[in-house]
Amino acid sequence: MRSEDVPGAHARGYNANSLGVCYEGGLDVNGRPADTRTLRQKEAMHRLIANLLQSYPEARVVGHRDLSPDKNYNGIVDPWERTKECPCFEVKAEAWE
Repeated sequence: MRSEDVPGAHARGYNANSLGVCYEGGLDVNGRPADTRTLRQKEAMHRLIANLLQSYPEARVVGHRDLSPDKNYNGIVDPWERTKECPCFEVKAEAWE
């Protein structure tokens, strides 16, 4: 089996039809979630996502925490509903194009 035929294992319920992008970091010196991306990491991530969106123009760009269940059904994944904190930045606020 080719690696591109194997579902990822990054976001429960979404692995069969998604791509996962990971960066090193995400915790401050005390081990708490924090946006620790360097400028070069941000630039590389933006290039990668832009290239992926060329191939998958209908794709949604979200973080793990954005895929958490909306427990109070208000249409927003509130911080207390998150099953994961990553990534430690607002994915929807990034300019991916």
